[in-house]
Amino acid sequence: MSDVLEDLKAHILDGLGSAVNGAEISFGELTLHARREEIVKTIAFLRDDPLCKFTTLIDICGADYPERERRFDIVYHMLSMHLNHRIRIKLTTDEDVSVHTLVGLFPNADWYEREVFDMYGVAFDEHPDLRRLLTDYGFEGHPLRKDFPLTGFVEVRYDEERKSVIYEPVNLPQEFRDFDFMSPWEGAKYVLDEEEKKKGA
Repeated sequence: MSDVLEDLKAHILDGLGSAVNGAEISFGELTLHARREEIVKTIAFLRDDPLCKFTTLIDICGADYPERERRFDIVYHMLSMHLNHRIRIKLTTDEDVSVHTLVGLFPNADWYEREVFDMYGVAFDEHPDLRRLLTDYGFEGHPLRKDFPLTGFVEVRYDEERKSVIYEPVNLPQEFRDFDFMSPWEGAKYVLDEEEKKKGA
């Protein structure tokens, strides 16, 4: 299997040239590092090349690394049922630089890209309907960013008297409590004296 992946890797790098920054095989999986500006060319090659035939786009997802200059990875997962192989394609971007849509190549990219936009705030150029998918209307922020607060910004409840949904700032009335999560044996401060030890025996 490793020889097959090595051959496939060499073929893809040769076919795409400067459109990609490199490739690696790790844990039996091939990962391709694509240039953001060439993502459409890269995906089209992987789909149409007779030695690749990655004709199924399985998923598009994101990852956030806020310490980096280009903090976001956009990750594409593709399947070649013809070859029984999978490939992962990664590119990097930030919140100000958009990525070109793949809807023209794979219609199912529509909702995948909307999900990435909703969760991370990465925009996709020429997407036919780029709007939030999983969060509510008027939602602020992007929940899968590392700097998004765990409590969120607002809480939502249904008001029976008003017969409508109410949005309010998050209110945490419970005082902060320090949980140490230690078992009674780990955190025990009481030490039995000799008499108590004899009674227990």
